[in-house]
Amino acid sequence: MSLMSGRHRLPSLPAIRGGTLALLAATLFGISTPLVQKLGQGLGPFSTAALLYVGAALVGAMLRQKVEVEAEVLRSDLPRLLVMALFGAVIGPVALAWGLQRTSGASASLMLTLEALFTAVLAWRLYGETMDRRVWVAMLLLLIGGMLLILDQGFSAGGRWVGLLAVLVATAAWGFDNTLSRAVADRDPGQVVLIKAIFGALGTTALAFMASEPTPGLLAALGLLAVGATGYGLSLRFYLLAQRAFGAARTGSVFAFAPFIGAALALALGDRYPGSAMVIGGLLMLLGVALHLMESHEHEHEHEALEHEHAHRHDDDHHDHLHDPMPAGTHSHLHAHEPKRHRHAHVPDAHHGHRH
Repeated sequence: MSLMSGRHRLPSLPAIRGGTLALLAATLFGISTPLVQKLGQGLGPFSTAALLYVGAALVGAMLRQKVEVEAEVLRSDLPRLLVMALFGAVIGPVALAWGLQRTSGASASLMLTLEALFTAVLAWRLYGETMDRRVWVAMLLLLIGGMLLILDQGFSAGGRWVGLLAVLVATAAWGFDNTLSRAVADRDPGQVVLIKAIFGALGTTALAFMASEPTPGLLAALGLLAVGATGYGLSLRFYLLAQRAFGAARTGSVFAFAPFIGAALALALGDRYPGSAMVIGGLLMLLGVALHLMESHEHEHEHEALEHEHAHRHDDDHHDHLHDPMPAGTHSHLHAHEPKRHRHAHVPDAHHGHRH
């Protein structure tokens, strides 16, 4: 085994690629939250969730890739996708839709930042992803900010804190969904989005009929379909690509930027002016997200022999197997990694799951 620096080929801040993808996902999802609140007025939470995931399914169908480019979903992945749909496409959106009708849109948006905390802790416990001092400080800031939001709503008239607790349930459900999705992040993101969205849409549609919820109007239905396509379908695709790039915990933490976009849009749409507790809580959460974007983790580490299938390139110092002819750009096939020892900046992606 040779010792290689890899610095001339790998960026000193590998979190930037994953962070950029996570921020794209965050932007789309952040915009969706206050729009769901506006478009879902007068609708049941099951109907709202169903329309969102029908829209997501349409995007997933359009974004499917050829098997030569992305690894396809296997039959053995379906039980995991079913559980992901239960938490991420049923419990999460239903709790959010219910809570958004009972609390401030800006506060609800900011509360979604706690999704990062649940995701990071679960990724640490289930996948052994590294949680250094910087990550723990970021998690603490997110937690304190969330507590301030609950206090802010607790002093509001009308018991708006109940709606905020429902949003908290949504963040926990999505945190579990995010952690489960790490195992399928190397599959075709379009196919993952499609299957998860179909499961979710079928489940919430059945619940809407059982609950005799009112039929959505045409404009509301079209609006929620569009929001689902972008804020849930396309956003999930970027989220899965980000997880592939730098792990579940960090993707969840950078994705926590989404609530600030949602809160800003909620205020622009006429939500109440934020109180001091909301402002301070939001700033603490924003600082927690920023800590992750500046991460640079580097040390000498060892790669064990590994065989797997996923989309990859040959200019990343980790894929040096041969082709005849050598393909250009990203492609997917079953390939093997020889043992290797080297040093470079890295994050807990598919090739850096080593313990510390």
